[in-house]
Amino acid sequence: MREYSAPATRPVSDKENLADVVWANAERFSDVVSFRRQVDGSWLDVTAKDFADQVLAMAKGLVSAGVEAGDRIGLMSKTRYEWTLIDFAIWAVGGVTVPIYETSSAEQVHWILSDSAAKGVFVETDGHRASVDEVRDRLDVLEHTWQIEPGESAGTPAIDELTKLGADVTDDELHARRRSVASSALATIVYTSGTTGRPKGVELTHRNLLSEIRGAVEAFPELMEQGNSMLVFLPLAHVLARAIAVTAFSSRVTLGHTADVKNLVRDLGAFRPTFVVAVPRVFEKVYNTAKQTAHSTGKGKIFDAAEATAVAFSEAQDHGGAGLALTVKHTVFDKLVYGKLRAALGGRCIAAVSGGAPLGARLAHFFRGIGVPVFEGYGLTETSAAANVNTKAAFRVGTVGKPVAGTSVRIADDGEIMLKGDVVFGAYFNNETATKESLTDGWFHTGDIGELDDEGFLKITGRKKEIIVTAGGKNVAPSGLEDSLKASPLVSQAMVVGDQRPFIGALITIDEEYFPSWKSQHGKPADATVADLAMDADLRAEVQTAVDEANKAVSHAEAIKKFTVLANDFTEQSGEITPSLKLKRNVVTKNYSDTIDTLYKK
Repeated sequence: MREYSAPATRPVSDKENLADVVWANAERFSDVVSFRRQVDGSWLDVTAKDFADQVLAMAKGLVSAGVEAGDRIGLMSKTRYEWTLIDFAIWAVGGVTVPIYETSSAEQVHWILSDSAAKGVFVETDGHRASVDEVRDRLDVLEHTWQIEPGESAGTPAIDELTKLGADVTDDELHARRRSVASSALATIVYTSGTTGRPKGVELTHRNLLSEIRGAVEAFPELMEQGNSMLVFLPLAHVLARAIAVTAFSSRVTLGHTADVKNLVRDLGAFRPTFVVAVPRVFEKVYNTAKQTAHSTGKGKIFDAAEATAVAFSEAQDHGGAGLALTVKHTVFDKLVYGKLRAALGGRCIAAVSGGAPLGARLAHFFRGIGVPVFEGYGLTETSAAANVNTKAAFRVGTVGKPVAGTSVRIADDGEIMLKGDVVFGAYFNNETATKESLTDGWFHTGDIGELDDEGFLKITGRKKEIIVTAGGKNVAPSGLEDSLKASPLVSQAMVVGDQRPFIGALITIDEEYFPSWKSQHGKPADATVADLAMDADLRAEVQTAVDEANKAVSHAEAIKKFTVLANDFTEQSGEITPSLKLKRNVVTKNYSDTIDTLYKK
């Protein structure tokens, strides 16, 4: 058993809560631009005082609507300014925010609202309201549905409606309510992605999230500075995006929101953030798009040389620094290639934060080599987002960094990662059985397998429940192989199979955005579908190259022997992936059972 602890430097007091910072910022830094809000294509400034006034008005409306301390309030919306505004208003009255992914089905909405016994719910659109209305007769506790955007179902936006409703509530009444909220009070119930069953409601207190904020500020002092900016584009229903956004606001970093990832490059160029937070798939897309563009315009050799130089330059930082020849090459490529890549991120981006899945060593070295280090971290909903993270001061590619302040990491005898500290949740809502299974003397059993070195750097090697045991008795962790496969621009998703089978196989899906370019480069008909080319020799050869690369990191017994190219990608609509792009292996296995069987036919 190995263990490493990072002491807390700024413990949370009993009387603090998340809403305090709204008025602390407004009183001391009233003119600081807390947000830039996108309205009709333009970015409009919202000062700390403006935001506090809006939170106050909305919170008063919630009081008038009968929301009591401890009441659960659902929030179903895309990433937008109002999401954060509503979140703080709920906290200001002592309520408990219950996020719901805006892509959720009516039955998923029903489960979350019914299990949490939500008294009210904010929805963004008529479509979201329809999902609630579809199951409303089974929601005995739900009293209110407020709609953010006006539509056929709601002519008055929620903010206007609640502002008018709360006009008679005094400032003193509201602030008395806010000050009564202790750090031990429940702040939010965040439902897990449900990859192995029904989503569980993770109870996170104000202390949990405040501890996460302080750990992040200590980890990223160069990012969490007043005057910096961050563009939020991940779903705020995901704990990572929400925790970093609240941290940034608390540090007086200017925040922007966008949910339209199709226009992300345009929004990055207009907003020009100092840093971004994303899942690895976003960084893979940035890299793959740049490489694809270079090759399709006849500049492939230059890009490939620049890529190799960036990786070598980054690797050299871990071994005393780059020599003169490598430094000169790096400087040349900085002007030719790297500057253009940084421009795609807005031109001011000095770093990025990544979580949710492994990034991959080569991609991590590539981005550090072009001047945008990606600080990879590790955490779960149950740990209020990051429990470990790489930082500028302590960066080791291939790991997820050291524990954040106030957090301890332990590797159990069976290799399972266990976590303890103020960022760790206290219970699953209405689920005592799951709570007892997951927590032992304050230690959270993550279900992940990992390694911990003497300096406290953690490496994730697999997931306990996902270990594949072949017919020959070989234990195989699929995640490493899958992450390597997805590094190929042609591959969108991959699922390794082989439990109780004679060898390891893989189901591969093709990236829809890269596929047209690939067809053009290889002389394939423009109207050919993935199904048409699933057995195409050129396509299979490129996938085989990705398979061969993945196999380099494992033994012969763990290597992928056969693969199948699927006609369709895994989708959230089919239930095969979660909104945060995690595979639901049981669903994929069921949906493609015949395909998997065919893999093992002689």
